[in-house]
Amino acid sequence: MYSLSSSIRIGVALALTTVCAAVVAQPRQAPGETSVSVGVTGLNQFNTRIVDSGTFNWQDASANVNVTRQVTSAFSAGVSARYNYQNWSWSNLQSFGGQAPWTAINTPALGMNFSYSPSPEWRLGLAPTVEWSGESGTGTGGTATYGAVMSVARTFSKDLTLGVGAGVFRQIDQTKVFPYLLVNWNITDKLRLGNSLPAGPAGGAGLELAYALTERWTIAGGGAYRTYRFRLNENSPVANGIGQNSFIPVFARLSYALDPTSRIDLYAAATTAGRLSATDTFGTTQLSTNYQTGFALALSFSKRF
Repeated sequence: MYSLSSSIRIGVALALTTVCAAVVAQPRQAPGETSVSVGVTGLNQFNTRIVDSGTFNWQDASANVNVTRQVTSAFSAGVSARYNYQNWSWSNLQSFGGQAPWTAINTPALGMNFSYSPSPEWRLGLAPTVEWSGESGTGTGGTATYGAVMSVARTFSKDLTLGVGAGVFRQIDQTKVFPYLLVNWNITDKLRLGNSLPAGPAGGAGLELAYALTERWTIAGGGAYRTYRFRLNENSPVANGIGQNSFIPVFARLSYALDPTSRIDLYAAATTAGRLSATDTFGTTQLSTNYQTGFALALSFSKRF
């Protein structure tokens, strides 16, 4: 069995991108109105030491667009598209004969979202998604993750909405089911507890506590549990195999509202409790290890039209 302790962190890029790409919250629209939101994110994972030997770092870039139409006062529907790219660099590796486990990961994704309010207090949600996650050179065959997130939420007052949800996804060759909580609680005029990122193939929505310093500046901190699976190409030490990364990103956020529909977010994040595994085409585990905490910075811009 190969061992690459404390290493491969492909999911971190996706997790932080998901966090950073969250667009400015959209108010409920009037029937017939359509909103468009876009986001771009850049991220850098600084040099991180591997327990056995060597170091690695990576850079991430992503872009997304979301279009939502309020069909009636009770029902809305939308579509979304996202593309994510990570570039990896390795040095002084001893595992796998010094060969880099991978160098680049591509993840395009398409999704839809539906929301229905049978009454002013209740809202039901459904968000099917498909994405293709694989190392450069794999194409789309055997890289698909698909499924949906379902949710139900109740508004108790203008300051408190609570709910529950569940995600069901087929991650390449493994089915994953997870529950999560929906929270939107304005504790005071300045302090809010809410979900830190959208639920999706990687896991639930997490939690974030945010404080409004001024009308434009906000600070926040939060975390979530994330897990990702991705296809390796034929040149990988685990040729055509499947990698998996699970971890808890803990982050701090500083945000600036350029105007009511535009925002810049700066994130500093630590990746904790990380675990990596890789299986070959026969389902045999070739790699299973924990990895050390790393540090990353990310900058995001989001705009709603």
